[in-house]
Amino acid sequence: MELCVAFYKGEGGYHNKIVRWSTQSEYSHAELIMPDGISISIKPFDPLGIRKKLFFEEEPLEDYDMVCIPVNQTQVETIETFFKDTKGDGYDWPGMLISKLTPFFVKRTGRWYCSEWIAYALRLAGAVEHLYHYNDLTPQRLYEILQSHANKSN
Repeated sequence: MELCVAFYKGEGGYHNKIVRWSTQSEYSHAELIMPDGISISIKPFDPLGIRKKLFFEEEPLEDYDMVCIPVNQTQVETIETFFKDTKGDGYDWPGMLISKLTPFFVKRTGRWYCSEWIAYALRLAGAVEHLYHYNDLTPQRLYEILQSHANKSN
């Protein structure tokens, strides 16, 4: 069984440009796609916060790069529990912008970036090692870590 992380590289809207600029990343968004095909993620300005949805309901497949990771049932259940605990938590715009514009790392409790939530879920589940080394995990950095992990697993 595996789950995948989809990294959005399409043009998107103005918020995608802001995220790319502030993170110096090719990617402006990431979604965790569970083995059943349902994605878990958070998007800026989405009043639903962290939520589940059908993947690909908005963007074409060619706008994403995918990295897939083998998982077991216990790891999937851990991620599902983490989702239940954080469902509805909002996007951390202030933390992201203040951390980029000042020398201080700011993290608001109960607020997340998409890549940060995914990394935390994968770390809690024990699905990927060494995700704790970064206090500011951009979509680009998460992609590079997961790509390296996937290559080691193959």
